[in-house]
Amino acid sequence: MQMNPFERVVIGDTGVEVTRLGLGGVFVAGRDHDDGSITGYDTALATLDRAYEIGIRYFDTAPFYGRGRSEKRFGKMLGRRPRESFTLSTKVGRLLVPDTEDPGAWAEDGIPHFAAKFDLSRDGIRRSVEESLERHQLSHAEILYLHDPDVENLEDEAIRTAFPALFELKEEGTVKAIGTGMNQWEMPFRFLQEFALDIILLAGRYTLLDQAAYHEFLPECEKQGTKVVTGGPFNSGILTATDFDKPAWFNYQQASPEWLDKARALKAVCQRHGVDMKAAALQFPLAHPAVACVIPGAASPEQVEQNAALIRTDCSADLWAEMKHEGLIPLDAPTP
Repeated sequence: MQMNPFERVVIGDTGVEVTRLGLGGVFVAGRDHDDGSITGYDTALATLDRAYEIGIRYFDTAPFYGRGRSEKRFGKMLGRRPRESFTLSTKVGRLLVPDTEDPGAWAEDGIPHFAAKFDLSRDGIRRSVEESLERHQLSHAEILYLHDPDVENLEDEAIRTAFPALFELKEEGTVKAIGTGMNQWEMPFRFLQEFALDIILLAGRYTLLDQAAYHEFLPECEKQGTKVVTGGPFNSGILTATDFDKPAWFNYQQASPEWLDKARALKAVCQRHGVDMKAAALQFPLAHPAVACVIPGAASPEQVEQNAALIRTDCSADLWAEMKHEGLIPLDAPTP
C-alpha cells in the first residue's frame, strides 16, 4: 500500500492538523553532521522552502535548536506563507540567555550567541513563548511542547509549574495544543496519568529498530486520544547506514553490537524485498493508529524530497511478515 506523506491528521478536538510527513528543525539550525559540516544559512532556507513547496505543512522547532537559529530560520520562510496554511510547533523549558563565553553574533540570522538554561517556572514558560514568537515574527504557534524535562530530572517541576502554565496558554488561545517532547517514553507515560495532553513528540522510541514504547506507552496514548509525533525515525543515523562494519550512531551515541546486529538483519530483509531500509523506517511508525506524523530532520532540499519519496515507496506485506517472523518487530505491530 502506498502512503501519502501529505495526508492531514487532526489532533484530537483542537482543530490542529499535521501532515503525515513533517520537518524537524534540528539540522536546519546548523547542527554538526557526522562529517563535521554544518547546514549553512542559504541551504537551510532552501530546505525549508522546498519542504513547503512539495506539500509538507507541519514544522517543528525549538529555542534549543541552534540556540535560536532554527526558530529564526523557520520564521523567515513561514512568514512568506499564508498563516492558516501550516502548523508550527515550538517548545518551552529552556530559556536562551547571552553566552558570556562567546558573545558574538550569527550575522546571517541577526541574533547573538546564546546559551540555554532550564526554567520550568510559570514566568519562564511564558517568557520562552514570547521570545520564540518574536524570533519567528509570527503571531502564534499551534502546538507547544515541554522540552526535555528528563535531562535534569525536572519531573516534579514539570507537574507543579510547567504543565499548569501550558494549560493557561491553551485556555488563553496563545496555542491550540499542548504536550511534551523528549527521548524517552516513561516520563511522558507518567505525565499522561496526570494531564490530558493533546500530543507527544517521542524521539527514537518507536522505530523500525527500537519499539520500546510499543507495549505500554502507545496503548495509553490510544486510550486517552493523545496523538504521537515520532521524531528520530532513523535512530540518529543507524537506519541510514550503508556499511555496518563501521561505527554507527544510535540514539546519540555509538551503537552497541546488539543494535548493529539488529540493524543488519533489518537491512537484509529490506534488500531481499528490494526496498530501501529508510523507506521501511519512515513508514513503520506511521502505521500505528496513535501516530499522527513522522518528522525526520533534513539538511538539504534533496533530503526533503527523498523523505517524501520514501514514504510513497511500496513496501509489500511479505516484507513486514518476514520482519515479524524473524522477531525484528512485534508480531501484532500494525504495519502499512
